[in-house]
Amino acid sequence: MGVGMVVAVDGPAGSGKGTITKLVAQKLGLVYIDTGALYRCITLYMIRNKIDLKDIDKIQKMLENINIELKKEEDSDKVYLNGEDVSIKIREKEVNEFIPQVSNIVEIRENITNLSRKIAEGKEVIMEGRDIGTNVFPNAKIKIYLDATPEERANRRLKQNEQEGIEISYEDILENIKFRDNNDKTRKIAPLKQAEDAIYIDSTNMTIEEVTERIVKIIKEK
Repeated sequence: MGVGMVVAVDGPAGSGKGTITKLVAQKLGLVYIDTGALYRCITLYMIRNKIDLKDIDKIQKMLENINIELKKEEDSDKVYLNGEDVSIKIREKEVNEFIPQVSNIVEIRENITNLSRKIAEGKEVIMEGRDIGTNVFPNAKIKIYLDATPEERANRRLKQNEQEGIEISYEDILENIKFRDNNDKTRKIAPLKQAEDAIYIDSTNMTIEEVTERIVKIIKEK
């Protein structure tokens, strides 16, 4: 079965991709796929099992045996790692600090890319990440690059964490965002960059509703 319609939403950490993409999916009846959650699951598994970043043999064995599921339960999106609901655990500080190194590993990126394509088969999906429009689905019908200043993104992440009961200071979040920006944009494999045919949206001074409506309008026009 081939790929259905794909809307690719890329952008840096904390740019609102997850929130906006979920809302657009609800409004247009698209399947929402959060590739960041896939990387976070692998990061959590590696932390728990003390898998060294350089131990490629162990990493490959892990990728063969790990089972990640994205499920919709009532009104929330749940993430399961080997049958366990890890939706909150994958957002905690330890995972945030370790994920940049994990997402740099070639074998892991290739695995997540293949898994993302498999999940999207035959569906109308909206998928968000760092390299969806450039690497995972370079032929996506619609590509959006969502951006905002690091300070604004840190503020948003702080509010999101407070709502979820995750305690990380604004300073730590801002430092982590700047580190991840640099890491994402300079890595050798599938670096974060705007696809040539992507529509750029700076959401720094826009509300969630305004950004959502803008993207809904773009999709309907296409």
